[in-house]
Amino acid sequence: MKRKKQIIVSVTNDLVADNRVHKVCTSLEEMGFGVLLVGRKLKNSQPINRSYLTHRMRLCFTKGAFFYTEYNFRLLLFLLFRKADVLLANDLDTLTANYFASKIKRVPVVYDSHEYFTEVPELIDRPRVKQFWEWLESRMLPNLKHCYTVCDSIAAVYHEKYGASFKVVRNIPVSKNRLQLIENENQPKIILYQGAVNIGRGLEQAIKAMHFIEGAQLVIAGDGDIKQQLEELVRTEKLENKVRFTGRLSIDELAELTPTADLGLSIEEDLGLNYRFALPNKLFDYIGAGVPVLVSDLPEMKAIVEKYDIGAICNSHDHKNLANAVNEALNNSDKIKTWKTNLIQTSQELTWENEAEVLKGIFAEFL
Repeated sequence: MKRKKQIIVSVTNDLVADNRVHKVCTSLEEMGFGVLLVGRKLKNSQPINRSYLTHRMRLCFTKGAFFYTEYNFRLLLFLLFRKADVLLANDLDTLTANYFASKIKRVPVVYDSHEYFTEVPELIDRPRVKQFWEWLESRMLPNLKHCYTVCDSIAAVYHEKYGASFKVVRNIPVSKNRLQLIENENQPKIILYQGAVNIGRGLEQAIKAMHFIEGAQLVIAGDGDIKQQLEELVRTEKLENKVRFTGRLSIDELAELTPTADLGLSIEEDLGLNYRFALPNKLFDYIGAGVPVLVSDLPEMKAIVEKYDIGAICNSHDHKNLANAVNEALNNSDKIKTWKTNLIQTSQELTWENEAEVLKGIFAEFL
């Protein structure tokens, strides 16, 4: 019997809510790989049960330079002493360990860039830290043969900067996991934001906009650096009855929540190229659940919404203008009817089963 080729996939999160990585691991497993997903264990990490193997490391540090150094050192040791035929690094913060392990063990490394890492808002005002990540990126990316990312814009930037050829695998949901839209008759309409609760996501403005939106509740599903700050803002603005935080949800919990929404928000601010070129998981999750969307006037998201006519585009992050856009999206019955009709067809086209064909093309040569 032919031995299964083994692939080790690495991330810096605790694996619980990373839907993209879960889909990739499942597709690789279906191709015939033996998959081992490596991440980290946090104090509040939930149990996980996957069809593929997982390993979570307990680290001394949880953020900053010491965390990234410790993680990559520990990951490098792990990769060196585990059998692997292929390594898959997710994002720049895992690439260093994978890159050196690949060189030492002489096994191929594949790079999945989930975002334009060196242009994230958290690095904009930290030039020395940004310069360090850019230096690391410039030393490794030109030497990589197998790369993919989440949208055409980021792929084009990497090609222009480093001559690297990136394929595109978008964050599209699995069709068989979709739930039917749940009608909330006689209940407040749900405006949903799901994802990382970090700076530049338009969440402060969305909360303040709720002063001017009636008959609806803003649900923020996720966790992140500014969650406590946003909770304090809700108390200060006396909006406790209009804004609800769920905390971080598992993939299955989120799949139950998303279809209950009446409008899905993806209103990133134009803070650097990473957000300008954003094509987030949540946008496709809303589409897959049949939920109309409101997105920022940024090129990748705007192109999807305009192509399929599945929602509205907000041209301003001023909270009053945002409120007007939300009210229009929630109450214009003619537009809602059109969007929901189009969402049915769009969700049939934009499926992970279709998108995974690109992924399979990348990894087929390693079988």
